[in-house]
Amino acid sequence: MLITLLPVLAVLVSLPWWLPGRIVALRARIFARINGDEGIPVPGDLVGVERFKEVYSHPAAGGRSKGAALSDLFWYWLAPGPEMHQEHLEAGERYDAVARVTRGLLAVPRAEAEELTRRCVARTLGDVRGLVRLRDLMMPLWAEVSYELVFAEPCPRAARDLIVANANDVVTSLKCTGLRHMERRLRLTRYLTGRLTRVRLPLPPGLTPEEQAYYLQGAFFNTAVVQMSEAMAHLLMVLAQHPDVQERARTGDARYLDQVISETLRLYPLFGIAHRITTGAIPLDERNAIPAGSVLCFNYPEFHRAGFDDPGRFDPGRFRADDVHRPAAKELNHIPFGVAANRPCPAWRLAPITMRVAAQEILRRCSLDSSAVHTRSLPNRGPCLLTPLGAARRPRAALAYMRVRDRWEDVWRSLAQLVLGTYMVWDARRQRLCERHFDDRDD
Repeated sequence: MLITLLPVLAVLVSLPWWLPGRIVALRARIFARINGDEGIPVPGDLVGVERFKEVYSHPAAGGRSKGAALSDLFWYWLAPGPEMHQEHLEAGERYDAVARVTRGLLAVPRAEAEELTRRCVARTLGDVRGLVRLRDLMMPLWAEVSYELVFAEPCPRAARDLIVANANDVVTSLKCTGLRHMERRLRLTRYLTGRLTRVRLPLPPGLTPEEQAYYLQGAFFNTAVVQMSEAMAHLLMVLAQHPDVQERARTGDARYLDQVISETLRLYPLFGIAHRITTGAIPLDERNAIPAGSVLCFNYPEFHRAGFDDPGRFDPGRFRADDVHRPAAKELNHIPFGVAANRPCPAWRLAPITMRVAAQEILRRCSLDSSAVHTRSLPNRGPCLLTPLGAARRPRAALAYMRVRDRWEDVWRSLAQLVLGTYMVWDARRQRLCERHFDDRDD
């Protein structure tokens, strides 16, 4: 009996090492089948790595939502209010007005931004220790930072809970590890609608109160909180899995930590695929052009790996400014915040400043260790062991447990992503949020 069960047991034990990868591949095929084959990959056969920035920066590569089936999916994940999300507004007066307000709210002097981050770290992290999920740990921090940027006052605990619940719901659905919970998101919308008069700068004119609330929710209490929490989770995971880098970052100067941040964002870019719809033809040579109405899918991870030796290796030295044998940073295939000519991240200046301070404050408090798998999409939310500095470190057993747990969690997580992701892609195509929005406007 035992002999006949051995093959079954062997298959079960080996599941974490082969099943998740096959499910991810199946999910990609299903997504492609449902969404169709509308995108032109960049870099790809038509546009190589060497012309990535050129095409991305072209004035005709500025369409954002209208005319792409992919937009229905992103609008679905970002609801409510995707039509007011700054990243998804088409170019024009409304986008310009929204972008001006965002720049104003983010235009914080360096010293003020650093002090704001220190205050929020002290309030949200305190003496956190033990096994944590880094993305979950970071969300309250960036909820408070975003709240103070918008309202210029400390974030009440009830508001922080609303912001974190909204951001977590959005990013969980984006990663297909959970479905959307619209009532959870709408609670934040209602809260923000009641706080519009308290925003520290005038909101974009010509918007209804609901649209103003959607704008704040999408830009500051959705994207900002999610992206900064993910960025910090990646940074702390890197430090946890590279003890020498962690120790040097703890004892070295800020320039080294800046190199660590740059290399983290190269290896684990926050953007996977940025899709743009061409509003006119983009010439490639004397005979060929990308026609108007094409959907360009700019692949950040692939671009960030091109042109680097051993691109999968973590090496902060790639960004040493004093190394004459290395290209200048601006010459590298490295655009963590996009390109200036095509909707760069509005927090491109503020984000590295606040990330550096947050990392310094955390390193001043504790040591980090992790044995979990670290991928760009980070569906495991960054398992990590935090030990207060000076305390006895006995991470071996905890890390062995973390490694095994993470492997087995990946089995059910990949199955959940397959089922939930397939359903949400189908539901997004059924609802056609973006397509119907533009159809109604055209009518």
